[in-house]
Amino acid sequence: MLDELRELYQEVILDHGRNPRNHRRPEDANRHATGNNPICGDALIVHLTIDEDGTIRDAAFEGKGCAISIASASLMTDILRGKTEAEARALFENFHQMCTNDDFDIAAVADDAEALERLQVLSGVRAFPMRVKCATLAWHTMSAAMARKNDVTTE
Repeated sequence: MLDELRELYQEVILDHGRNPRNHRRPEDANRHATGNNPICGDALIVHLTIDEDGTIRDAAFEGKGCAISIASASLMTDILRGKTEAEARALFENFHQMCTNDDFDIAAVADDAEALERLQVLSGVRAFPMRVKCATLAWHTMSAAMARKNDVTTE
């Protein structure tokens, strides 16, 4: 069963890596940031459209990178729509814990377990610490965009 699940996760990552969702620059985006992972060569720009009440109305990205980096950006931009900035920050914190902590338990997270279940396909990076930066680059970049910072790096 574990091998079947791992294979499914790999298929999802490859699908999002080859056919990323929201790989575009929205005309009405009002927040942007550039993220770089110099070790892997990943480079992304995250675009957000955030309304007056702090709700993310649109999320997209441009750039290039490994399959994990692109898949993470693709999944992230799908999941962020309709969330508040506070919800996006909390989701990033939980996602980061899921990618770095062997004891992370989605069931113990009260807020946004459904989104974390979708992101669980990336949790295998825990076993490869250098790949955690690939999986979290888009998220760090999204956080920088919300904070109106222009650039972020994983170094």
